[in-house]
Amino acid sequence: MSTAPALDPAHTALLVMDYQPAILALLPESDSEALLGRMEKVIADVRGRGGTVAYVRVGFTEADWAAIPPTNRSFAPIAQHRLMHHADLDTAIHGRLAPQDGDIIVRKIRYGGLSTTDLDQRLREHGITTLIIAGISTSGVVLSTVLDAADRDYRLYVLADGVADPDPEAHDILLRQVFPSRAHVLETAEVHTLLRAD
Repeated sequence: MSTAPALDPAHTALLVMDYQPAILALLPESDSEALLGRMEKVIADVRGRGGTVAYVRVGFTEADWAAIPPTNRSFAPIAQHRLMHHADLDTAIHGRLAPQDGDIIVRKIRYGGLSTTDLDQRLREHGITTLIIAGISTSGVVLSTVLDAADRDYRLYVLADGVADPDPEAHDILLRQVFPSRAHVLETAEVHTLLRAD
C-alpha cells in the first residue's frame, strides 16, 4: 500500500496528457487498451470525489509550424512534414476519455503541459496545489511536466501505470530513479483510497 499522503479533491487535479490516437499508436495495441481502461477508472474516481480533471493535447496550427526553428531537433521534423495538425481527429483526446463540462482542456506545442499553455494559471484559479500526472510518453510530456511542475511547487503524484513510453528502459529509469525525488509514484488503483471523501 502506498505511503503517499491523502489527496484533498478540492485542491487536486488529474492531468491526462497526450492521450490522443496519434500518440497512443506509438505503443503496442494491447498496452494502449490497458492504459485506456485504467485511465477511465481513475478519471471517474477523481470526478466522483469532486476533483478537477485537466486534459493536455498536442496540436499545431500553420502559425505554430512556421514558428518552429530548424534547430529544434524534436519539433522541426513535425513542422517540416506538417504533422499533428490541431484539427485532425488523430490529435483529439481519445473518445474513451472524453472531457466533460467543467474539465480543463489545453492545447500545447512543445513537450511540457505547462510551458506553452495557460494551464498553470487555470489550475491556480481553481485552487489546485496537487497534481496527479498521467500521460504518454514518460520521457516526453510526463518528464517535462514533472520537472516544470516541481519547480512551480505543486505536490506531485505520478501514476506508474498511467504513463507509458515506446522505450521501456527510459520509462523504467524515470519511474525508479528520477521521479521519486520530485513526486510520489503510485498505481492508478491507489488513487481511489487516497482521495479523501470530505
